[in-house]
Amino acid sequence: MEEELQQLEELKNKLILYFVENGMRLLMAILILVIGFWVAKRVANLILNICKKKELDPTLARFFAGFSKIVIIVFALIMALSKANIEITPFIALLGASAFGLSLAVQGPISNYGAGIVLIVTRPFVVGDTLTLNDLCGTVDSVNLGNTQLINEDEERITIPNRKVLGEIFTNSYEHKIVEAVVGIDYSADPENAIECITTAIQKVEGIATKRAPDVGIEDFGDSSINIGYRVWVPTNAYHRTRYKINMAVFRALEEAQITIPFPQRDVHLIQK
Repeated sequence: MEEELQQLEELKNKLILYFVENGMRLLMAILILVIGFWVAKRVANLILNICKKKELDPTLARFFAGFSKIVIIVFALIMALSKANIEITPFIALLGASAFGLSLAVQGPISNYGAGIVLIVTRPFVVGDTLTLNDLCGTVDSVNLGNTQLINEDEERITIPNRKVLGEIFTNSYEHKIVEAVVGIDYSADPENAIECITTAIQKVEGIATKRAPDVGIEDFGDSSINIGYRVWVPTNAYHRTRYKINMAVFRALEEAQITIPFPQRDVHLIQK
């Protein structure tokens, strides 16, 4: 017990001696840290204001501001430790080793952030556009540094890592998505009349794109029917609802025009021996 008390007494004396000898240095170190944090905050706000005036993407602006703030604080911390007469060489070595190990552990997130910066700067798509990627489709809800988030018609949120977006082939159809379908008519029917009926019916459907007229024409010639294809641009957030309305309108229009939609037929011959 006495030995432990003696060790505590020695530690107290060493601390008192250190504060007496380095009191002014410690005060200067604390002052450097306070000034460093103040400068870092002011620089970050200045960068945010500049980016706002230049109408730069908010996500990229926050990244620049945050990165600048961290760099200034790290420099202030190194200067403060040096001023406090604390050897910083071991800390730098430890920081270097930690950075190397951390870089191996976070290769995925870092690549996502790099891809996110490229996407934000180049802007191949923006919020509100329709993105189709690897059979996934939805309206872009947000483009973050680490990922891109889509929302589909079912209000499902799809989160895609940015390295998967930048490294793949994707389609941007902006605010709309195309409905493609085929309906067969009897060979005895007039295809021009059928095309006119289908076009008129589609144009009456609410919600279709007004800037692009529907494309309607002969798709191909089947075994039992002339196949009429139609392509219509509809809002992505109401794709399926509008598609169902279009199909019903096409069916009713052909029915009213007394144009038959045939079904496959086969002639079967029985040979008796």
